[in-house]
Amino acid sequence: MSITTKAPGAAGCLFVVAAPSGGGKSSMVNALLEREPGIRLSISYTTRPPRPAESEGQHYHFVDVPQFLALKERGEFLEQAFVHGNWYATSATWLKAQVAAGQDVLLEIDWQGAAQVRRLIPGSVQIFILPPSIDALRERLEKRGQDPADVIVQRLAAAREEMRHCGEFDYVIMNQDFARAVDDLSAIVRAARLTAARQQVRHAKALAQLLTSET
Repeated sequence: MSITTKAPGAAGCLFVVAAPSGGGKSSMVNALLEREPGIRLSISYTTRPPRPAESEGQHYHFVDVPQFLALKERGEFLEQAFVHGNWYATSATWLKAQVAAGQDVLLEIDWQGAAQVRRLIPGSVQIFILPPSIDALRERLEKRGQDPADVIVQRLAAAREEMRHCGEFDYVIMNQDFARAVDDLSAIVRAARLTAARQQVRHAKALAQLLTSET
């Protein structure tokens, strides 16, 4: 007996998480990774300098503009975007190999990068994180202490534009209560792993035995 398959062709899930600057994306992702150690975080390339406490290969691959453009020319990137005066990109070769091998991978990118991934990998699970209000977002940016007042104003203006694209994503999480928002993110991850298409790939041998075994 055969089964009707809607399988995406790879056992791994690709989770794409986007949010405006100060939306709590990194904190939520870190909390998720503690709960779900089976997810591997994709390390993006960037031309911006490291912030305090950021390290090469853990938070980003830090490269200069000529290095970035050379990698882009070689076709290394799945997506790239120019954000707040710096380039960001995701490695295509590493990502595709991980997902094809059954590894769940999470990307932290902006809405522009998410749109590019959506076109190239339609089966990706796309999640947008919203702050509860602009005032709350402004407060988070000010408490972070990384940007002067004029840059915060620019980031808030950019955030309004970014949030207009939340409807393009599969899921939207309102980060008003952090613990609940992380619960919501974890629920999305677990549900994505349990779709019929994904399970048919991950448990192909077990399904074949169940459907062909005689009683």
